[in-house]
Parts: sequence; C-alpha cells; structure tokens
Amino acid sequence: MSVELPERDGDGYLVDMNDWTPEIGKAMAEADGVTLTDEMWDQILKAREFYEEEMVVPPIRKFAKFLGVNQKDLFKQWNTGPMKPITKYGGLPKPTGCV
Repeated sequence: MSVELPERDGDGYLVDMNDWTPEIGKAMAEADGVTLTDEMWDQILKAREFYEEEMVVPPIRKFAKFLGVNQKDLFKQWNTGPMKPITKYGGLPKPTGCV
C-alpha cells in the first residue's frame, strides 16, 4: 500500500495539519525509516487526544503523566526526544520548549 504524502516542512512536519490521517502518519514514519510499535502508535493517538482537549502540544513531563508512564521510558522507547516524532507522526504542531 503506497500512500502519497502531503507537503511537509524541512523538519518533516505536515504543512497543513488537516492533511493528517492515520495512514499518512504511518507512511510518514515509514518514509523516515521509523518502525512504529503498537505502543508508540497508541502514544501518538494519545498526544492527538491531549491536543484536541487542550489545544496545545504537551511538554514531555505533562505528557508522561497523562500517559501514566515514566518519561525516561519514553526516551528509551523513542531513542530520541519523544515529543518530536510523536507530534510529527501525529500530524500535530512542532513542540516548543523542553521536548
């Protein structure tokens, strides 16, 4: 299954958040060479849920608390600052501040 990716900025984020679908998010990760586990995908969907409720991308501490997990575990799981790929593949705005 080949999904045509919408326009992305230089950091790989969607130019238009409204272009996001689950298929687009998964295709973006695949195009970036990232294999998403079910747990990672769940975190992406939870970040979207948080954003829809609060209209802001959560900082990592708040997001870890929202998930009920240790933020160190999120860093290990994502091998990087977790909020950047979570928001990118979730079609959300780039996080600001501490990610």
